[in-house]
Amino acid sequence: MSLMDVSSYAAGEWVKPGAGARNIASAVTGEVIASAGNDALDVQAMLDHARNIGGPALRKMTFHERAKMLKALGQYLTEHKQKLYDISFSTGATQGDHGFDIDGGIGTLFVFASKGRREMPDGHVYLDGDVEQFSRHGTFKGQHICTPMQGVALHINAYNFPVWGMLEKLAPTLLAGMPAIVKPATATSYVTELCVRLMLESGLLPEGALQFVAGGTGDMLDRLTCQDVVSFTGSADTALKLRSTPAILENAVRFTAEADSLNSSILGPDAEPGTPEFDLFVKEVQREMTVKAGQKCTAIRRIIAPEAQVEAVIDALRERLAKNVIGDPAAEGTRMGALVSTGQRADVLEKIAILETEAERVIGDPDNFEVVGADREKGAFLPPMLFRCADPDKATKVHETEAFGPVSTIMGYRDLDHAVELANRGQGSLVVSLITNDGEVARDVAMGVGAYHGRIYINNRTSMKESTGHGAPLPHMVHGGPGRAGGGEEMGGIRGVMHFMQRTAVQGSPDMLQAIGQQFVPGAEEKPAPAHPFTRTFTELQIGETIVTDPREVTLDDIEHFAEFTGDTFYAHMDDEAAKRNPFFPGRVAHGYLLLSFAAGLFVEPNEGPVLANTGLDNLRFMQPVPAGDSIHVKLTVKKKTRRTDEYGEVRWHVTILNQDDALVAEYELLTMNAY
Repeated sequence: MSLMDVSSYAAGEWVKPGAGARNIASAVTGEVIASAGNDALDVQAMLDHARNIGGPALRKMTFHERAKMLKALGQYLTEHKQKLYDISFSTGATQGDHGFDIDGGIGTLFVFASKGRREMPDGHVYLDGDVEQFSRHGTFKGQHICTPMQGVALHINAYNFPVWGMLEKLAPTLLAGMPAIVKPATATSYVTELCVRLMLESGLLPEGALQFVAGGTGDMLDRLTCQDVVSFTGSADTALKLRSTPAILENAVRFTAEADSLNSSILGPDAEPGTPEFDLFVKEVQREMTVKAGQKCTAIRRIIAPEAQVEAVIDALRERLAKNVIGDPAAEGTRMGALVSTGQRADVLEKIAILETEAERVIGDPDNFEVVGADREKGAFLPPMLFRCADPDKATKVHETEAFGPVSTIMGYRDLDHAVELANRGQGSLVVSLITNDGEVARDVAMGVGAYHGRIYINNRTSMKESTGHGAPLPHMVHGGPGRAGGGEEMGGIRGVMHFMQRTAVQGSPDMLQAIGQQFVPGAEEKPAPAHPFTRTFTELQIGETIVTDPREVTLDDIEHFAEFTGDTFYAHMDDEAAKRNPFFPGRVAHGYLLLSFAAGLFVEPNEGPVLANTGLDNLRFMQPVPAGDSIHVKLTVKKKTRRTDEYGEVRWHVTILNQDDALVAEYELLTMNAY
């Protein structure tokens, strides 16, 4: 195998390894396969390129255009992912491991693409929360808006997920409209470099949106400003060192970290041997010990089981782990490959020595295990190892030492409060799992461990067939944790996008807020519609365009007919004396849904036109009852427009129903799909 040059992509040019380059060895054979690093990188030119070229190009795009770009990137990588599979075997990863890294990363692109189209506007400003009214007559209001940071996002990633670790940060960054500089761990940087090359070769990214550093970043951290963001994954020690950079402190540079984590899994007291939950628990633990050779930030490091079940769990794990085939990750039948490097293997062995001061090894021998299809001495192989801590209350090392490999420690708990206490001894973890079929147990544990964990994964016989697993963070939800886990959050859907945007409070008149947010604000100037709005296409409709309908009287016959026709004979509509005894009604009143139906009859244009479908209504509120003899009319205003496809878009209408005195009776938002 020829030596690979892992190049950096800086200011639009690929730069080969140079001074300061490091050799990278195969995790399987120990042979040098690549070289990465160049101390002569012009980091200021990279920052300038991102800030002056990449940033403006991304900010010109709307959220939907960026989301469409992410989807296209995901599709392109899917078409070429076999190349990533092939090169990843040298990291020690098996074919199954690729699902967590490569497929997981691509899936993250698709999720953020979908969320960007569904939950963000087809514009440049994201509105955070509702409009706040500060004045009596509504002429002075406020709204929180979010706009892209105008610097660069520096992503510093760990070695264990060279693709997913990059894409989980890159997707929300690009969706926010911010350029990124990606710096992976050197040990697996050749996989990340290939993924970056594929994305750049796709032609889907604007120039300057993505740059790549193989090796060190030089003094880049010293050059960051208040508009930049650092997103880090790695050890807590390194996170502290980076976070303490003077420029980061002085400029209040945003810094998010995902660091060490002593994750735990709790076997519920109801999950005894013979139950589906017990078998599920053992399967989850075995999987987390062996997938990626245990090199996962979310892997189960501490197994917390009822004292009476500890021996049963050990026996069940021994049986399952005995079937675990360790060897060449590219070979069919291999269940667990190698650690990423011999250096990492040495680190795990050092951590094992620490664990052995408080726990007894009951499964696995690092000096005596079989490796199939590879040389055990040359590759970075280790067997799955389980330790038993007999006295977890007095122990300290098992609650603070993370052996980042196929290693876990089992300990017993006396009662549920004790289990919660042990889980929290990790002083902040990414995830805790609970296997139980008892809802009260789930509630008590969630209330007890929530403050110390970023994610609580609960599984039982109902969800086990469709659940994603203890160790699988989902892009829809936050990935991170307090304390030892770094105190940061990644992904989390649109919450993750907000890390790369500035939330700003904007105050002014309704017209000013409407102009900024491109969404109708009550009190802003209403534009009389030049024709019935249901006859106008999506493109023709303007924000604030309004019609006011003619009135319609609501009669007692209307109320009784609606009650008989629908079967809704609630007393407030049918019994005058009973209605009067109700503090909300003056007597018999019209059904709320009758008013909605009459409102539709007042504003709907019946003929075929650009309105393709009514897809629902939001935020319905009834403010004032309508007795027989009152009349109602409707004000219909274009509130917001969102492109959905190349053929049609969603129109959100602000609808108010008013009575003969112009008092507000009901208010809601109507959704329609309109042709362009």
